[in-house]
Amino acid sequence: MNITILGAGPGGYVTAIKAAQLGAEVTVIEESEVGGTCLNRGCIPTKTLIASAELLHKIKKAKSFGLEFNGTVSPDIEKIVERKNTVVSTQVKGIRGLLKSWGVNIIEGRGVIIDPKKIKVTLKSGAVEEVETERIIIATGSKPAQIPIFPFDGKMIISSDHAINPESVPRRLLIIGAGVIGCEFAFIYKEFGAEVTMVEMMPHAVSTEDEEISETLERELKKNKIKLMTGTSVDKVDVNDNSVIVTLSDGKSVEVEQVIVSIGRAVNTKDIGLEAIGVETGQSGEIIVDSKMQTNVEGVYAIGDVTGGIMLAHLASKEGMVAAENAMGGSSEVNYDVIPAAIFTSPEIGSVGIREKQAVEKGLKYRVGRFQFRGLGKSHAMGEIEGLIKIIADEETDKILGAHIIGTHASDLIHEIAVAMENGLTTKDIARTIHAHPTLSEGVMEAAEDVHDMAIHCPRK
Repeated sequence: MNITILGAGPGGYVTAIKAAQLGAEVTVIEESEVGGTCLNRGCIPTKTLIASAELLHKIKKAKSFGLEFNGTVSPDIEKIVERKNTVVSTQVKGIRGLLKSWGVNIIEGRGVIIDPKKIKVTLKSGAVEEVETERIIIATGSKPAQIPIFPFDGKMIISSDHAINPESVPRRLLIIGAGVIGCEFAFIYKEFGAEVTMVEMMPHAVSTEDEEISETLERELKKNKIKLMTGTSVDKVDVNDNSVIVTLSDGKSVEVEQVIVSIGRAVNTKDIGLEAIGVETGQSGEIIVDSKMQTNVEGVYAIGDVTGGIMLAHLASKEGMVAAENAMGGSSEVNYDVIPAAIFTSPEIGSVGIREKQAVEKGLKYRVGRFQFRGLGKSHAMGEIEGLIKIIADEETDKILGAHIIGTHASDLIHEIAVAMENGLTTKDIARTIHAHPTLSEGVMEAAEDVHDMAIHCPRK
């Protein structure tokens, strides 16, 4: 079987390797660089910047740990960006090596589908070649959403793509959008020295999360002196020589040196040949697929951001593996009920399954267990006591419907619960499992115990 993949991001390159493992002859067409947005402009660059910001934050707290520093510690933005670039380039080389080891052919250029079994590629040299194939998997990803009122200039009005490569830190920064990306950049730039203001149309920051988690994060934003204005939109943006004046929906205005626009992402489905072969798309240009990741055109699949679902790198990877298996004659599907997600704010957020609000809307009978990080000895030892662990379980079966964590290492802790959900385990299964002491994972055990009001380190209710 010959399979060609359009795009080599976390969806595309994983798809390529999986297809090769299954015995296919695989070609990947990539216009920019392997790793896609996640590796080159998203997940990895931001987490590398966050690592620098977190270390700076810990150094500032050194005195509370009994450590004395002589002199001052300050961010060297040029060196921070240089380190970020080194991390990215190392990962890019690693992915290229993986693809080569599995015999995947990489073509660098822009691919356009001209029929269900042929793709025209304009190479970086300008030359054009055609790729014959038996199956096509579209994995072209997404890009920062842009609307006319916020014209990116790469200097004073910037997207997340620009924000990972600062030449300096603005004294005053406005972030439009307090979603995942906006909140992560708020903590990064605040730690590097900016005065940060955020504007969000929704009632809460990270409004897609459980409300208790959003409210906890908002308290942490306030503690970090990051100003958040919810239920507010932007009416007008005026760029001057040295500042940007932003007029808000409440009539007030904010003057800053730079604006980061973080209002979501748009799918990359334009001008890739979908119309030519009749691929069905939705209102926002997203590609419609079935449970097997196949489009309405036989032999053409689509995965990841372009399908308009939850935009997560690891979900794109999973969808890619499913698409590869099905393209090779299998019959696989993705379990969308168990998709863990992480937000790398300070503190981190981890979530899986439904929010409590969704349980109410669905009329489910459920129980909730909670445990505060401040109840853990390990949290106190680390000096990281903010946050909580929340588990939502079915009242009758005790199976876990969802879990939400805000606190240190939440991105790691959430996976114990994800594994339990994937395998149909109950909160009592987690509670009866011995957890090592002192660890943060004990908080998961205690939250599971609290579902039945049996947590040892919770006061009697």
